[in-house]
Amino acid sequence: MPVPSSFNDVSQDGQLRHFIGWVWYEREVTLPQRWTQDPSTRVVLRIGSAHYYAIVWVNGVHVAEHEGGHLPFEADISKLVQSGPLDSCRITIAINNTLTPHTLPPGTIRYQNDASKYPKGYFVQDINFDFFNYAGLHRPVLLYTTPTAYIDDITINTDVDRDTGLVSYQISVQGSEHFELEVRLMDEDGKVVVQGSGAQGLLLVPAAHLWWPYLMHEHPAYLYSLEVRMTTQAAGRPVSDFYVLPVGIRTVQVTHNQFLINEQPFYFHGVNKHEDSDIRGKGFDWPLLVKDFNLLRWLGANSFRTSHYPYAEEVMQLCDRYGIVVIDECPGVGIVLSQSFGNESLQHHLEVMEELVRRDKNHPAVVMWSVANEPASNLEPAGYYFKTLITHTKALDPSRPVTFVTNSNYATDRGVPYVDVICVNSYFSWYHDFGHLEVIQPQLQTQFESWYKTYQKPIIQSEYGAETIPGFHEDPPLMFSEEYQKGLLQQYHLVLDQKRKEYVVGELIWNFADFMTNQSPTRAIGNRKGIFTRQRQPKSAAFLLRDRYWKLANETGSHHSVPELQSFGTRPFTF
Repeated sequence: MPVPSSFNDVSQDGQLRHFIGWVWYEREVTLPQRWTQDPSTRVVLRIGSAHYYAIVWVNGVHVAEHEGGHLPFEADISKLVQSGPLDSCRITIAINNTLTPHTLPPGTIRYQNDASKYPKGYFVQDINFDFFNYAGLHRPVLLYTTPTAYIDDITINTDVDRDTGLVSYQISVQGSEHFELEVRLMDEDGKVVVQGSGAQGLLLVPAAHLWWPYLMHEHPAYLYSLEVRMTTQAAGRPVSDFYVLPVGIRTVQVTHNQFLINEQPFYFHGVNKHEDSDIRGKGFDWPLLVKDFNLLRWLGANSFRTSHYPYAEEVMQLCDRYGIVVIDECPGVGIVLSQSFGNESLQHHLEVMEELVRRDKNHPAVVMWSVANEPASNLEPAGYYFKTLITHTKALDPSRPVTFVTNSNYATDRGVPYVDVICVNSYFSWYHDFGHLEVIQPQLQTQFESWYKTYQKPIIQSEYGAETIPGFHEDPPLMFSEEYQKGLLQQYHLVLDQKRKEYVVGELIWNFADFMTNQSPTRAIGNRKGIFTRQRQPKSAAFLLRDRYWKLANETGSHHSVPELQSFGTRPFTF
């Protein structure tokens, strides 16, 4: 079984594709002699993602457990690999993809007890979200080393005072209480801009280059490098550790009708995505990731939401480098059962947000946290649940606004009073009023006006779209044809063009690409709402959106021209 990859689509075994329960991975690893014989070396096992619940052993010894399928975890295994004559170790990882009402995302196991219809013990996993529950080791499993005294964490916050950039830092060191820290901030040319020392401080950056979103500035995504060097003594010998962190200097603010980056109005024109592709499932893949980023840049998209879970760290790093703004969402999707709003679920949700903020807090591309997607926020316990969750997230990171994405009615939503930006999903003329494009404009206007009149907060149209089978053509437009998808989008755009002059601050199409779902009579081998196919080929709507997004960029950004198709990709990604 390859790693990283979902296990579901790799084999020809239909039972494995739909398997629910424990799967086991095991690998024998030969380690460098220095790792196994030098007691001043700390050896760490790091799992990038294991969906959903994981237990880890090294040489048969339990070293870690982790709940949640989209965030990394690690274990110090130094004592296990440095305790004997062997230079190898056996890594065993057991993973269970069962979802319960208290997991994130939630699910239920439904047993079919009718012996006349089902085999004994037959059950199915029910979920309340519309994507396939891929499982396995989705991201790399790594071994790395540090000194026994090491830099454990760095927290960066940035601000701007006129043309001076303010970079505050806080550094945590483990393994020693007596150490020295030196800090240098380098520009993109490698020149030292400012220096500091100590575990916390404020760096003043004269004539600072700000981190700007893609298409909002002639030189977007400017990144400084924060170099941190720690020195200490261990066993009478000098020990040092070194870490380099990219830093983007930018500010984020929200008013009653605007979203501001560097005190300039920012309009989200982007997409929702999924980590999803043929064969790999949710497995990380560099060529696929780079292809997606090239498509985003070709499209003129300046943003996306990590629907509906945290994406790989490499995704966030590329967003920093290329100025793609991110709404960073946790796996809080499908929270619709009343038991999923209880204390057990809430406690786990709080822990997931702690892990997410710790991982992504230093990414300038991340401008807002999303704590859930389409929960049953009209239920009575939802008010306390989201008040607690959003308050906790803001305490973890006071520098960013917090939202969740709703499809509830404005008059009954108990969670929206606590968000900074209202994100609304709606599918007019798709899940109701089938085929009637003429009702989109009045219904969408009513939606926006009702939410804004009630809450006086900026609004993002966080999902809208229609399913399209590529190659299906009907004129006049009929559902599932490429013409219907285009026509639906155009009706939305007419209203968005009115309301973005007032209080609508963004539009994110559902979806960037087709993706796999559970089988059902309404899903023709997955969800087909992508503007690109699952193989990343454009449908007609991709060209419609490309024309729109580049026009929006020219209205609000640095007046870029739409690149010619033949020159697409002239600025390659480098690693």
